[in-house]
Amino acid sequence: MTTVPLPTAETRWRCTLCGNLTRFDVTRSSKVVEYVHLDLAGDPKVEEREVVSETIESVRCRWCNAVDQIELVDRPGTAS
Repeated sequence: MTTVPLPTAETRWRCTLCGNLTRFDVTRSSKVVEYVHLDLAGDPKVEEREVVSETIESVRCRWCNAVDQIELVDRPGTAS
C-alpha cells in the first residue's frame, strides 16, 4: 500500500489513468481527542475535536475506480 500525500495550497490530486481532478473516495485512519458534552437527557454532542494524527490509507478515483493511482499536480495559477 502506497500512502498518498495530502494536497496543499499549491497542489491537488489527479488520477493518472483517467485525468480526474475532482472526485475521490479517501480511506483514512484518524486518532482524535474529543470533548463530549452530555445534556441532561444523556444525548451526546461533540463540542471540541482535536486531530492528533491522521493517515491516508488509500485514494480511489470515482470516475474509473483506479486505486492508488493518484498523483499530486500543481493547482492552476501556482508556479513550482
